[in-house]
Order: sequence, then structure tokens, then C-alpha cells
Amino acid sequence: MYGRTALLCAAVAATALTGCTKVGTQSAGVGGRHAYTIPHTLRYATAEDIAGLNPHLQTQTVVAYMSSLTMAFLMKTGPHNEATPELVTVVPSKENGGISSDGKIITFRLRKGVVWSDGQPFTADDVVFSTNVILNPANNEISRSGWDLITKIDEPDKYTVRYFLKKPYGGFMYQYFSSAGANPCVLPKHLLAQYPNINNVPYNSLPVGIGPFKYLSWKRSDSVEMVANPSYFRGKPKLDKIIFKIIPDRNTTLTELQAHEIDLWAPVSANYYPRVQGIDGVTVLKQPGYNFGHIDFNIAHPALRDVAVRTALRLATDRITIRDKIRHGLGTVQDDMVAPTNPAFDPKVPTTPFSIAQANALLDKAGWARGPGGIRAKNGVRLALVFATSSGTPDTDQMIELVRGWWKQIGVDIDVKRYQSAMMFGPYSAGGIIYGGKFDLVTFQWGGDPQGDLSNLYECNQFPPNGQNVVHYCNPKVDQAMETFKTLYSFQARQPYANFVQEQLQRDAPTIVTSIADDIFAYSSDLTGFHPNQLAAFDGFQNVDI
Repeated sequence: MYGRTALLCAAVAATALTGCTKVGTQSAGVGGRHAYTIPHTLRYATAEDIAGLNPHLQTQTVVAYMSSLTMAFLMKTGPHNEATPELVTVVPSKENGGISSDGKIITFRLRKGVVWSDGQPFTADDVVFSTNVILNPANNEISRSGWDLITKIDEPDKYTVRYFLKKPYGGFMYQYFSSAGANPCVLPKHLLAQYPNINNVPYNSLPVGIGPFKYLSWKRSDSVEMVANPSYFRGKPKLDKIIFKIIPDRNTTLTELQAHEIDLWAPVSANYYPRVQGIDGVTVLKQPGYNFGHIDFNIAHPALRDVAVRTALRLATDRITIRDKIRHGLGTVQDDMVAPTNPAFDPKVPTTPFSIAQANALLDKAGWARGPGGIRAKNGVRLALVFATSSGTPDTDQMIELVRGWWKQIGVDIDVKRYQSAMMFGPYSAGGIIYGGKFDLVTFQWGGDPQGDLSNLYECNQFPPNGQNVVHYCNPKVDQAMETFKTLYSFQARQPYANFVQEQLQRDAPTIVTSIADDIFAYSSDLTGFHPNQLAAFDGFQNVDI
């Protein structure tokens, strides 16, 4: 699952890509395809069911993938994670006049002659309308971080939009209708202006966008089909059809890949990396990523309000063993949420060692005494915790069982609750487990922000339904640093604030970072032109074919 994230400077991303590895077999015959390949039809899958197709209301990884293919974005991401123009003619900067000298006015100059996939023209009206959708409190937007800085929207003509901001906002090109991460897209005014809100409109089940592909059908809990969009302004893509198969069990996904019933598995869990490597006719790509796996604490719940408890649980989690036994040595173990390849990474953030003895000593000192069954308690609150996870994820189940054994040694008990993905990641308004706070502990992945901006996940004003601070962490000093960070346009100016935030989050321990993940893709060796970046892996699909 992604957070609403942004993107990384090209130089850093290019360095990261040098560490990728690629193995596999070649296509059968000269210029030919394997017999199991359906020409120009890509079949792909994850174990993640979907709750909806509108990225304004969903932040699932697979929805971000499909949105890259179908929806309307002002900016997309290039092969090295650089911001690239999509529906704008140029990415705004101070040099080209797109950012005012005081940093408070952003000007978007839009492409002319672009149409939506239903043939209606795209204009500045759509951008203004979509911005107002995000700012409308009646809509169940996942986050308004950054958007809440907009004080006025100006439309000088049908191909120019200007945002007037309360203060400079360095993350605008990564948040304002960018495909990087799970960000909102531009919406078609002609289809949605009639509704008071977008929460339950038919559009969410089969959106109309501006991309190389357009949605054809969504068979719930089964599949999503999209076909080439002949009206796409860059021209018709090479693929004729893409079918996303919803396979809620990773073992079944592996079986389908082995049988060549699917052509692409994205993303592949680290637990399956050795197994996909051995499949004939399948290429495996592994590259450093920005996502971080984690075990989140719900700090709103009494047992987890005590930083000593959270720190002890981190001490009692052997992340090296998790990486080596379950993730086959993949990923970087650290306490910092920011990836080492990110220019905002703070190398001074320490990494907590594994120590049952230190964890027990910390809980003893904090007054958490052992009671019946060895479970610790304090002031009537027991360390008996509900651990929520997605069903059909056996590698995660293995990790939780390891954690259960370690935590039992420090007097903590867990009760595991498994949910279908659509319920796990459902919005606050629909009673979703994560956004609804129906957990003590939960594990999944957040997409890392390439600027190192963590405000959408940890700022006090980002509690659901207003944002993605599902851990309910709040530290006013961290808030102040994150707010200053966002007003600055250069990495160098932001770095002191990035360092403070990362170091304070490590001390406050609102989450256990299990590891910075590697991105793994397994796909048919007949697939050509697929070069995923770390932020929007399905951008650049114009020349992908099979």
C-alpha cells in the first residue's frame, strides 16, 4: 500500500538503479512468442483485491498501478523518477516562470488538443474542478496534505491554471496531480460536476481518464480489464488489452505464473523471490525501492501510548531474522522510514538492536508487571494486543508467528485478525480496518516520499479521515519541523529539518520499520519495454508490449 508520496531527484534515482538485478530466459524463437503468450494482451496480478478504482478515495498499490495506465495526471515520473510533463507542457520551476519569485504562486500551462477517453475535451476547467473536489470536506479524500495550502485558484484561460498558496510548498510537483505514489488524479468535470460529492458515484467503479488505456470492465473480486485508448494524445499504445486478475492468495498467484496464466506479477513479495527466479520463461527484476515495511502501533489505544512499550516491542523484534528467514535476505533493516537512496536520508538515525533482555528491563522499569499467564499489565491495562493483517499472505503470517514468540518472552500477547484486502484498506467512511483504527498492531508497506516528507503519515492534523496518520502520532515539535521542511524548494535547505524529524520519530517509535523493501517484478520473457521506476512503476507503458 502506498502513501500519498512524491518523487526523487534523477541523480539519486540513477544511482539506485545501478544496484538492480535481472535474471530470466529469452523468448522462444527469433522474434517469436511462446505458445502461451496472447499477443498484445498483458495479464497481471497481485494478491491484493481492490476497494475501488478512483485514486482520490483509494491508496492501494495496485490501484496506483492501474491509475498510471488510465487516469489523468499533470505530471508523471520518468525512468529515473524525475518529474516529467504529462498534461502540462512543462514542469513549473522558478527558472521557467512556473513558480513565482516568492514561491507562493504555481502556474500550470496545459496541453491543448487533449481529450478524455470518452472524447470530451480536457481544459483548465477540469483542473480547477478537481482541485475543488479535493478541498471539499464532503469528499472522502485520503489526504489533503499540501492541498490545504491553496488559498485561491485562478484560470486566466482554458489552458492555464494558477494556484495561490499560503506559503511556498516544495512538494507541489509530487502532490498536485502527479502519478508518483498514490496521489489523486484530475477528474472529468463533465461527468462529475452534477454530484455534491464523489464518494459513491458510479464513476468510481469505471472511471474515465486520460491515459494510454481506458477501463473496460471491473468484475468485483475477479478482474479488471482495460483496453488501448486510441484517443490518447501520445498515440495508441502497443498493447491492445491489459487484464488485472484478482488472486487473493500469493501461492495461487505463483501457480498461475508458473502455468503462464499470467504474464506479470507486481509487486512480488520477498518471500517468493527465490521461487519466481526458477520459473522457465520468466524474467525477474529486483531493484532498490523506497517503500518501507512496518508494524504500526495504534497510539490512540491505552496499551500503546507508553513510548516504553513501543520501544520494548521494537527491541524484541528480530528484524534481521525476519529479513533472512522470510524475505530471503532482501531489504535494508533500519529504524528510519527514509530509504538510504533518498537524498533526505539521515545516516545518524540509529538502528535498534534485537534484545529480549533490554526489552524486559525497559518494561520492568516502566512499571509493566507480569500477571496471569505472564502477560504484563499496568493500571488495569494488559499488553494483550490485536494484530490486524491481510488474509492470503502466508509470508506475513510467518513473520507474525515469529513476532508472537519473541513478544511472549517479554510478557506481550497478540490476537491475530485477518481481513480481505478491500476491508483492510477500505476508507474511513466505509469502516476500513486501517483507516478506521480497528487494530492495536497492523503490518503493510508505505510508499516512501522521494523528498523525505513524512508529514502525511505523522503530522497531528493527518488523523483519518483527514489523512494517513493511522498510528495517531502527534508531536508538536515534529509538526513544526515538517511544516518548515515543506516550504523549502531545495534538498540542502530542507535537510536539517529532515534530520530532526527522522531522529525524533526514531525516539518516539510510532512504528517498527521492518525494512526498506526491494522492488521485485516477475514477468514473461516475452514482455518488452517494461522499465519500472521506484515511484510509479506503470508509468511509461506506451511502448510496453508482449
